[in-house]
Amino acid sequence: MDSEDRNLIERFSDLTGRVTAWLTLVMVVTTFLIVVLRYVFAAGFIWLQEALVWMHATVFMAGAAYTLLHEGHVRVDVFYRDIGPRKQAWVDLLGVLLLLLPVCIFLAWKSYGFAITSWSMHEASRESGGLPYPFLPIVKSVLIVMPVTVAAQGLSMLWRSLVVLRRN
Repeated sequence: MDSEDRNLIERFSDLTGRVTAWLTLVMVVTTFLIVVLRYVFAAGFIWLQEALVWMHATVFMAGAAYTLLHEGHVRVDVFYRDIGPRKQAWVDLLGVLLLLLPVCIFLAWKSYGFAITSWSMHEASRESGGLPYPFLPIVKSVLIVMPVTVAAQGLSMLWRSLVVLRRN
């Protein structure tokens, strides 16, 4: 992986995060609509409530690589902030190799069957009036997209760490 590939991954992570951020605005409008429908018009739609839940899940999963890119994940910062860039690079490198990549591989592997099954059975909501096919399989496919994008961003982070270690 060269620096151009790393930049491409980082640009993609940044783009997905920015696009996903707009989904939060859709969630706010949807929540407002649900409240108005319920309390002003005494009406409710199950599919709208389900859509809100799935949008929330999508924001969380699709925004994970963006969050990793911008170091927004929770980090136990007891010693990391006080060590130099070279040691930080070692911590990042080992964290990606020993934790991030194995977890992403496991999540993608376990999610694949889950998403494929949803597509093959044309899964729709179990609730009467819930989300129709193909909304659930699309969202369940995000279960595969999330670890793949986070792993790609992790590889970019790994490359950045290697550059720091080679330089010093």
